[in-house]
Amino acid sequence: MNGNVDTDEFIQFVEIAQDTHIQNYLGTDLLEKLQALITAGTIGDPGNEDYNELLTEYVKFMLIHWAMYEYLPFAAYTIANKGVYKHLSENAESVDKNEVDYLQEKHKQIATNYTERCIDYLTFNAGEKFPEYYSNINEDVSPDKITDITDWEI
Repeated sequence: MNGNVDTDEFIQFVEIAQDTHIQNYLGTDLLEKLQALITAGTIGDPGNEDYNELLTEYVKFMLIHWAMYEYLPFAAYTIANKGVYKHLSENAESVDKNEVDYLQEKHKQIATNYTERCIDYLTFNAGEKFPEYYSNINEDVSPDKITDITDWEI
């Protein structure tokens, strides 16, 4: 993705990736702990080193590629007051759906790799460093420890 992509066009897919993928693998409590530390500006404070490492070494890379996975099918379109528009350029060639699907699958593979590394790290360190990983109850999302989710065939 280059710097010409409008933040307003992409940011919603970051939120979708957090809600659907990151929360699925971290669980509600751990995700909310990270969000609280970031919002408070204390993620880098002494005592939060483990959370900072989790965020910068694992979650960041998961989020980047899950967000791209969610964004790619919509990248060529704009939804405006008068309808849905497909972007065209004089000096660029539009790609077909198969090419977008290929790019999306590549980001899914990369995201899955980072997710598996994160799950391994959390499973090994959760009891000692991240008690929130196991503290989800009731309507909270409990962490999924399996990334081998296949698409349904009908």
